[in-house]
Amino acid sequence: MAKITKTFTGNSKGISLIEVVIALAILGIVAVAFLGGLSTALNATAIAGERSTAQTLAQSQMEYVKSEGPYSTTAWSYTVTTSTRNSSNPPGSPPDDGWWDPANNKPPLLSSDYAGYCVKVEAEDFDADGDGNIEVPGDDEGIRKITVTVYHSEVVDEDEKVFTLEDYKVNR
Repeated sequence: MAKITKTFTGNSKGISLIEVVIALAILGIVAVAFLGGLSTALNATAIAGERSTAQTLAQSQMEYVKSEGPYSTTAWSYTVTTSTRNSSNPPGSPPDDGWWDPANNKPPLLSSDYAGYCVKVEAEDFDADGDGNIEVPGDDEGIRKITVTVYHSEVVDEDEKVFTLEDYKVNR
């Protein structure tokens, strides 16, 4: 019996250098895999947070546009950040009674919580019946396509586009 035990235990009196190196290599491989997974999870969380913020901004701007009246019969667009609001063709430009009034904080600036974001809102003609005619009186009147695009930059930059929301405003 003693001979069998000696065969399996050998003359080893301690851990060899090779065993230590192998154990450290296995530990290193496990650590690299764990850190890689942790990095991926961190990136996914950051992207989800950015998209969630952008969706919230887009929905709030869409609700603002829909709640403001009256209905505008001309195409318009505006851009708003935490510090500026501007438009080359403001909503409700003459002859409409518009609600674009920077002197009275309309539309409101973005909250300081959204620093680094820019929101562009556009209203355009909509061809509801798909016949290609939107200029014919009585054809597709009273409906506007509203597009809200959120950028993760202080200016409109197509490379920084995060979220786009489309909906319609109807003249009722």
